[in-house]
Amino acid sequence: MSTKLREDRLDGKVCLITGATGGIGQETAKALARGGATLVLSGRDEARTAATVAAVREAAPDARVESLLADLSSLASVRELAQAFRARHSRLDVLINNAGLIIDRRRVTVDGYEATFATNHLSHFLLTHLLRDLLVASGPARILNVSSQGHRLARADFLDDPQTEHHRYDGIRVYGNAKLSNILFTKGLAKRLQGTRVTANALHPGVVRTGFGHNSEGLFRHLVKLAAPFMLSSEQGARTSVYLASSPEVAGVSGEYFIKCRKVKPSSAARDEALAERLWQVSEQLTGVKA
Repeated sequence: MSTKLREDRLDGKVCLITGATGGIGQETAKALARGGATLVLSGRDEARTAATVAAVREAAPDARVESLLADLSSLASVRELAQAFRARHSRLDVLINNAGLIIDRRRVTVDGYEATFATNHLSHFLLTHLLRDLLVASGPARILNVSSQGHRLARADFLDDPQTEHHRYDGIRVYGNAKLSNILFTKGLAKRLQGTRVTANALHPGVVRTGFGHNSEGLFRHLVKLAAPFMLSSEQGARTSVYLASSPEVAGVSGEYFIKCRKVKPSSAARDEALAERLWQVSEQLTGVKA
């Protein structure tokens, strides 16, 4: 199977990608840039973000590509990211919530929240809320939430303890909770976007050979390294993100979960409408917004 990414045209479209400084995010950016999109790439590290902009420009010499620095573990930084984007752009056609984190021990953010849940879910919940009116005004527009088949490992009762304060910390299980949150958020968002020309979909990129997991220590980091030769390349992992961001085949499709550019059924928990509504309420409370 060819690894070349399809590149449907996105001339005149503005795309914002979080977690764009490597792996899937960077390959997604390259493909969308080759398709004519204006890219705004969000990264945490200034040097890595600058290197990513250079790599995208090398892949697409005529690309219009910018960067914005943000630490998605901080809700204040997420708010600054949204404000900085709005200062530069009056439209947003594609928002790709790609940034992700997995760690093997409990850490808390500057806001006092468990880091995996905050970075993988709360940051994107808040960012989407802050840019939602731009997306609606720019419609047809698309929102992509990068999830994972790891959502099937989530605790059924994870919202009873979303900060993992009262359960033994299991990095894989906590990551699963966050990835389930991505899909539930997508469901709740699609419901609220009905009647607009904005769609929201979630996806599993595959098990991809990137820097993912390098925030961890000990056995988990070692296992990631051992498995690397059997994983997908970053370009292969970006395929579904590029498809959902640009393909006319999915125009109007919303609230779904995709693997290998095909709609699939996620876990029963990910299809639980009551759980999706409960997550929405918890997310509003933790981020301090009424989305």
